[in-house]
Amino acid sequence: MSFLDYLFKNIASIYPSVRNINNTIGTVITILFAYKSIYFIMGMVATRKFKEAKKKYKYGILIAARNEEKVIGNLLDSIKKQDYPSDLITTFVIADNCTDKTAQIARDHGAICYERFDDLHKTKGFALQFLMDRIGEDYGRLSFDGYFIFDADNLLKSDYVSKMNNAFASGEKIITSYRHSKNFDENWISSTYAIHWLRSIRTDHRARSILRLATNIQGTGFLFASELVKDGWKYTSLTEDRAFTVDAVALGYRITYQDEAIFYDEQPTDLKIALRQRLRWSKGHLLAFAETGPKLFLNIFLGKALIKNKDKDKEKKKKKTFKEFLLSVVESIRHRFASFDMLMLTIPFTVINLARWILVTLILYSFNAYVFGLKSINFFGGGTYLAKFLRLIFNFRINIAPGFHAFFGALLIAIWARIFYRIGSYLENIFQAVYIFIIERKRIKKIPFSKKVLFCFTWPIFDLIGMYTTYIALFKKVEWKPIPHESKVTIDDINKK
Repeated sequence: MSFLDYLFKNIASIYPSVRNINNTIGTVITILFAYKSIYFIMGMVATRKFKEAKKKYKYGILIAARNEEKVIGNLLDSIKKQDYPSDLITTFVIADNCTDKTAQIARDHGAICYERFDDLHKTKGFALQFLMDRIGEDYGRLSFDGYFIFDADNLLKSDYVSKMNNAFASGEKIITSYRHSKNFDENWISSTYAIHWLRSIRTDHRARSILRLATNIQGTGFLFASELVKDGWKYTSLTEDRAFTVDAVALGYRITYQDEAIFYDEQPTDLKIALRQRLRWSKGHLLAFAETGPKLFLNIFLGKALIKNKDKDKEKKKKKTFKEFLLSVVESIRHRFASFDMLMLTIPFTVINLARWILVTLILYSFNAYVFGLKSINFFGGGTYLAKFLRLIFNFRINIAPGFHAFFGALLIAIWARIFYRIGSYLENIFQAVYIFIIERKRIKKIPFSKKVLFCFTWPIFDLIGMYTTYIALFKKVEWKPIPHESKVTIDDINKK
């Protein structure tokens, strides 16, 4: 027996054990995500409703803008047209490293504008940190009950602040809202983003709001209580929204969703810009997991034991009634599950699954084939509907005797199986877009049927881009760069349509 033969056989000997462990991991992951089917069903039929608020709170609106002279005026106009008392809304703009007329336009439209020039600290998070520090110095951060965050390209429906105030008055501390798109049908790229935001609403936000859990903030269009930033804004990573979300959940906050508060934003239409943005998102999500993932994991088992609370000792000394005790138990369960739910969102499963495939399916399976050969391997294997359909028609099986032919054959089969699986899952994901067009038909603008068909077929590209940018983000240093916005659509244009 040659050394190479000896080596291959020894490596192949561990394949059955590793395969069983890998299958167990896959089963566990499937079980862990089983609860999401409940979210999907709940999102189809219901969302949380909020009563008309008796009290109107005082809000600061925060807008970070870099060279946004083409769109920021339209956002500020839509804020002025709110049916909420104008004396309870103060709009702040941070013109961040701007070389255009953003600051002048913001001031001309009645906003309080600060300017920042710092080429070393480029992220939106640093701009918000600077802005919050200026507000702290000039007004006091706690002089407002809560703060909204918007991007310069956003537009607000006239009752947006009123609807969000209803949710805030219910006692919620962090609230996100219905994200619509100004340019849904501009091209296939913008449509993938638009469908993604609506999918998030239907499959995550609505159910989590009903269950009083914590949904995820998505960059813009959200409100939070001033108590969260009493010491300033500290989220300066590539994706400050994900960092803010995960940290808030780890600290025990709920994040709810107000379905009646609608705002609009502009989606990228250039593939190069979209890829750049998605790469930044992917890198930011990986960093958020590394920073806060362990805390979420511990919260699942320890509850709020890790949360620093000055009143904790007083609460321990205070004798609880039976009702208060039951409520505390329910709250503990809620917080633990919210931490688990957010951990499932944060863990980079695409990376884990890729590593499993490379180690077990690509490498060890090939060594096993070297020793035992390939026997009756179905060319159209897999669990997708496409695979099941083709197996009914074709019975093409592969047999290769042990040796290097089987080794390299197994490598090719593993690669083909992964490509074939992606094709099958791509076709299945088309129905997500069909579902969104049907269930959100009353809120989506009228789009020609031919375009809807096109957008359904191109929609799965969104998730594919997210998957592969995550792989790249593992090894690539990513810098924050602004996304250009040029849409001339106003809130009046949207209201007319």
